[in-house]
Amino acid sequence: MVSAQHPTRRSILKTAGGLTAALALGSAGVLAAASTAAAVGDGFGLRIVERGEADHRMWYYRFQTSAIGWNPAVNVLLPDDYHWSGRTYPVVYLLHGGGPGQDFITFDRERIREWTAGKPIIVVMPDGGHAGWYSNPVSSNAGPRNWEQFHIDQLIPWIDANFRTYAEYDGRAVSGFSMGGFGALKYAAKYWGHFASVSSHSGPASLRRDSGLVVHWANATSGVLDLNGGTVYGAPFWDEARVNADNPVQRIESYRHKRVFLVAGTSPDPISWFDTANETQVLAGQREFRSLLGNAGIAHEWHELPGGHFIRHDMLRRDIDGIIGRLRKA
Repeated sequence: MVSAQHPTRRSILKTAGGLTAALALGSAGVLAAASTAAAVGDGFGLRIVERGEADHRMWYYRFQTSAIGWNPAVNVLLPDDYHWSGRTYPVVYLLHGGGPGQDFITFDRERIREWTAGKPIIVVMPDGGHAGWYSNPVSSNAGPRNWEQFHIDQLIPWIDANFRTYAEYDGRAVSGFSMGGFGALKYAAKYWGHFASVSSHSGPASLRRDSGLVVHWANATSGVLDLNGGTVYGAPFWDEARVNADNPVQRIESYRHKRVFLVAGTSPDPISWFDTANETQVLAGQREFRSLLGNAGIAHEWHELPGGHFIRHDMLRRDIDGIIGRLRKA
């Protein structure tokens, strides 16, 4: 399992240093990058404890925060021309899935740098826990694991304060895979004014269907992987108000006037890391969600494709282009 606390590639970023930046940018670019780096600091309840800014595009930070009991990290992927353009850019928050090996480096491993080359957008890829479910849990026996607080109250304002972003509704999108796809749908509805575009790639969209299978799934996985027996939604009795607030199919009006992009596979995924992380269940929930959006007259784009529970690069590329088309232009 790739530990979110101990990434394996950061020493490469740090030792690449000025030579990599000089080759990529030229001396003027190095000066611009150094000037921008000097402005990136602590704030909003975050204290930087590790940073990597040698690469001209992929910058990295690890924070100390009271919201999380260990030091979570974030990758910030900058546009190719960020250091010399002087422009302001829209941002997409890209949320990783849950389970072994999933953390803030997930989309880096999926070659997001390649698919965003030349595109005028900042991509923020934060830690979300191995099974944090983009939530503040009802209970934790492992110290604070308040991922929702970290992302919404701390990370977003920190990004806006330290990078040239449009700090507004039309300047932000949120997208994610699997658990991250759920997190994207949840954040876009619960924090309506934060995001003008929301995308869910194989993410659950209905918490209560099939006797609350996804709630049970969230409780079980978080209890094992993140909370040492604690739960996201409470057990044996749920925090019903929290489930209602987080459940995409109960927040349909919150998606009106947003760009909504949905992807699901049509095949079961019997070898998934957790038995109920099954694309059949994801597909059923997304169909329920789509039906409700359609009945309400809320525009949305959806794709059902062969295969199970995995990241589809062509859909992510299409999503990035759609996000850029929706958000305020750089």
